[in-house]
Amino acid sequence: MIRPKLPLRRPLAIIGAVVVGLGAALSMAAPASAHHPEIKGTVVCPPGSNEKVITWTISHSERDKTATILGITSTPDTDVTTAEGKVLTRIGQDGNADTAQPVLRKKGKEGDSVTVTQKVPGTTTGFAKMRMSMKWSKGGKTVLELTTDDSRDGKVNLGNRTCGEQPPVCVDAAKAQFKHTFDGPGGKATVELEGNLPLCGEASQPFTLVSYFAPRPQFDVPQYLFAQDTDVIKAGTTKIDLQVEVPDCNTQVDLIWGDESEIIKEIVEGGPRYGNKKLGSPGAPGNRSKGPAGWYNGGTKACQQPAADFVSSCDGSVAVKLSNDGKTSKYPVEFTVTAGEWVKKVKVEAGAGDTVEVPAEHAAEIVVTADGFETKKGGWQRPEDCELPEVLVHADCETYAVGVLNPEGNTPLKAEVTYAGETKTVSVPAGNKEPVVVTFEAGDATTATIVFPELDLEPLEATFEKPANCGGGGGGEEPGLPVTGAAAGGIAAGALALLGLGVFLFIMARRRRVTFTA
Repeated sequence: MIRPKLPLRRPLAIIGAVVVGLGAALSMAAPASAHHPEIKGTVVCPPGSNEKVITWTISHSERDKTATILGITSTPDTDVTTAEGKVLTRIGQDGNADTAQPVLRKKGKEGDSVTVTQKVPGTTTGFAKMRMSMKWSKGGKTVLELTTDDSRDGKVNLGNRTCGEQPPVCVDAAKAQFKHTFDGPGGKATVELEGNLPLCGEASQPFTLVSYFAPRPQFDVPQYLFAQDTDVIKAGTTKIDLQVEVPDCNTQVDLIWGDESEIIKEIVEGGPRYGNKKLGSPGAPGNRSKGPAGWYNGGTKACQQPAADFVSSCDGSVAVKLSNDGKTSKYPVEFTVTAGEWVKKVKVEAGAGDTVEVPAEHAAEIVVTADGFETKKGGWQRPEDCELPEVLVHADCETYAVGVLNPEGNTPLKAEVTYAGETKTVSVPAGNKEPVVVTFEAGDATTATIVFPELDLEPLEATFEKPANCGGGGGGEEPGLPVTGAAAGGIAAGALALLGLGVFLFIMARRRRVTFTA
């Protein structure tokens, strides 16, 4: 028999010790690997709620140890009712060997399970997860602490159904749809929120109706703001009425999306436009309202108020007063003033006026024309405040004389003087310093008639009275005898001198009869 040498015994002893140690370690680790939380979840949609409610029930795997919840994390990361510090226990059995089910013995806050709740948005789908940290104790000593991993996390399927699909109570302003009516010529519009729901919260949406002066009944520029009206749809208001005054001339009326800040006060060539802001447009935001095109162009006359007045002067000229300053005058007017062959054109800006002087020699008939203006005709008419001509009369034994003066500043006039069936007509210039004299041989008739055919006056009568010494008797020259020679010339010169000095001065009064005596 061959015996092994002593040195071989030591390695075998070492190997044996290792095997025993490994066995002991495995025997200690096996119970620990079985410790784990047991997490189960259920989900419900409470009636009328827009949230899903998850109920998590937490217990653990060990019957002879207590378990304490150290922490919870959840996915989705929403609030979970408090569970940290809760103690779970599943201890012993009821002592009945025939009973296989464990009996739960609660001590204080200890129990076999803990229930917590978690709320997630009603639109959440897929899986919700709960991860937990827990420690186990026995005899007051901690046996194990661990945190679950994917294999032990609690899971619950939230499904694909949206929770709380209840009829909405309001509509988001960004998604709201509207409908409208529009009466452009009448300057009226309405805008109404589509459906029966108000806008949510403090949201609001303003709309504006505007009218403009326009140069033509079709779209053209420049346009000038005439009137505006803004109102707002908000919580509690689902419909608004808008109304603006429309100018009594060519116009544009627009119903737009927005408040006063969106208004374009002057629409000019190359300037900004409303575009799709007009309700009823093909693009946003105007296409969010259903209804007719929210814009109008029309009118029956130009947005100008040209006017012309004729003001006659005593000298025969006429001042044609042109104006373009009416309420709807927003564009210049070119007037044409015609008086026979005499023509003048004048451009009058909006809100302004001008005057055209027509000379006396052309002022008998004047015609004023302009685009969009009814032709106006007129001519010179003697003003009532012009100074009237002066008439001077003289009578001697052989001659009756009538003189006429025409004040400066008047138009030249004609005078027709009739005595004893004989009529003499003279022209009297304005401002004549010496009277224009008409003489007749003195006869039996004692009156003369004076007519100014260009003046609206009744005929005037002048009464002559011969001197008392005409016809002879008494000493000296025989009254009534004709005066001839140098003496006659002297008498005539004296008569004219008397006329020039204004021996008898009469100022004619309109529409009355005047008797002149010597």
